[in-house]
Amino acid sequence: MDLSKPLAFRMRPKTLDEYVGQEHILGKDKILYRTIKADRLSSIILWGPPGCGKTSLARVISETTKYKFTKINAVTSGVGDIKNAVTEASNLMLNPSGKCILFIDEIHRFNKLQQDALLPYVENGTVILIGATTENPYFEVNKALISRSMVVKLEPLTTKDIEKVLKRAITEKEGLGNYNIKIEEDTLRKIAEVSNGDVRTALNGLEVAVLTTKMNADGQIEITNKIAADSVQNRKAIFDKNGDSHYDNISAFIKSMRGSDPDAAVFYLARALNGGEDPMFLARRIVICAAEDVGMANPNALVIANNAMQAVHMVGMPEARIILSEAAIYIATSKKSNASYLAINKALEDVKTKDTGEVPMHIRNAPAEGMEQFGYSNGYKYPHDYPGHFIEQQYLPDKMLGTKYYIKDDTV
Repeated sequence: MDLSKPLAFRMRPKTLDEYVGQEHILGKDKILYRTIKADRLSSIILWGPPGCGKTSLARVISETTKYKFTKINAVTSGVGDIKNAVTEASNLMLNPSGKCILFIDEIHRFNKLQQDALLPYVENGTVILIGATTENPYFEVNKALISRSMVVKLEPLTTKDIEKVLKRAITEKEGLGNYNIKIEEDTLRKIAEVSNGDVRTALNGLEVAVLTTKMNADGQIEITNKIAADSVQNRKAIFDKNGDSHYDNISAFIKSMRGSDPDAAVFYLARALNGGEDPMFLARRIVICAAEDVGMANPNALVIANNAMQAVHMVGMPEARIILSEAAIYIATSKKSNASYLAINKALEDVKTKDTGEVPMHIRNAPAEGMEQFGYSNGYKYPHDYPGHFIEQQYLPDKMLGTKYYIKDDTV
C-alpha cells in the first residue's frame, strides 16, 4: 500500500466483510448482498450523500466478482470514454472474463445524449453499469436507464460505523498504525459526530490531526479534543441548496411549522441558512404557511409573516436570521386552520369542471344608463341599510345554490 495516498483512499474496504455500514442493503439476508455473492449482479445506481461508501462498494463488488473494473467520472468524461470502455470490455485478450463493471461517478452529470449512449451496452450486458450519484436519480437519470437498473439508496453512516472505521485506521499498518497515537474514545467519537455521516471527512480530519501534531515526551502523538476540533473544523452540513436535500429540508421546515413544532422549525431554518439558502425564499415560505395553515385561526399571522418578509428584504443577513426565527416560531405556535385553503381549492375545482351558471342579475353592476331595464342591479339590497348591516339575499348563481366552500372549524 502506498502510504503517500490519502488515508481515506488507503482505508477503502477490499471485501464485503470489511465494508462498514449500509446494513439495510448489505446484511447477509438482504438482496444486494445475496446478488453479489451469487455473482448475479445486474446494473445498479448507487444513490447517497458524499462519503457514505458508494465508490468503495463499487470496488468491493468488482473484487468479489473478479470482473474488470473501469471507472470514469461524468464531470470529465464523454461518449468517447464510454465507447473506449466498451471496446476494452469486448476484447477477450484484455478481458478474458468477458464481463466488465463500468463505474460512473456522478452519473447525474451526464447529459441525455451521454446517458442514452450507455443504453445498448447495458441492455445487451456488455457492461454492468454501476452509477453513483448524490442526486435523486429519479429526477436526474433517464427513465430508460433507471428501468434497466436497480436503484439502491445508501444512507449516511452512523456515528458508530464511522468510529469503527477510525479505530481500524489507527491500528492497521496501511492506515496510521505506524504512528504511536493516543486518543480517547470521547475524542474519536467527536470526530465521528462532526463528520455528519461522511466517513471521508472523518478520516481526513483524523489524518490532519495525526500529521500535524508533535510527539509528546512519551513519544506519543496525543490527539486532544481541541486538536480534533481544529482538524475537522465545523460540522459538515448535509445540505445542497440546489439539490435534493434542498427539497427535503424545506419540506421539513414547512411541515414543522404546520405541525406546531417551533423547535423543529427553527432547526430546519438553521440548516437552510447554514447551507446558503436564500433568506427571501424562506420568508416567502413562511408567508405561504401563514395563509395556508394558520389562516382564519389567527389572521394576524399573515400580517406578521408579510412584515417579516419585508424586514428580511430590507435588513439582509446575518440579522435576517432573527426575523425569520421570530416569524417561524410565531407561525408554529399559532392555532391552525386550513379552511381558507380548502375553500379556494374546492371553488377552483368547481369553476374548472362544472357549469356554474350566471352571476345573479341583482348583484351585477349597472355602470351605464339604461342597463337597469335589462335587470342589472334590480332588487339588490344594500346590507348597510339594514339592522346589523346584514340582509339575507342570494349571492351564488342558481346552479350553485347551497354550495359550501368555507367551513368554519373550531379553532376560528
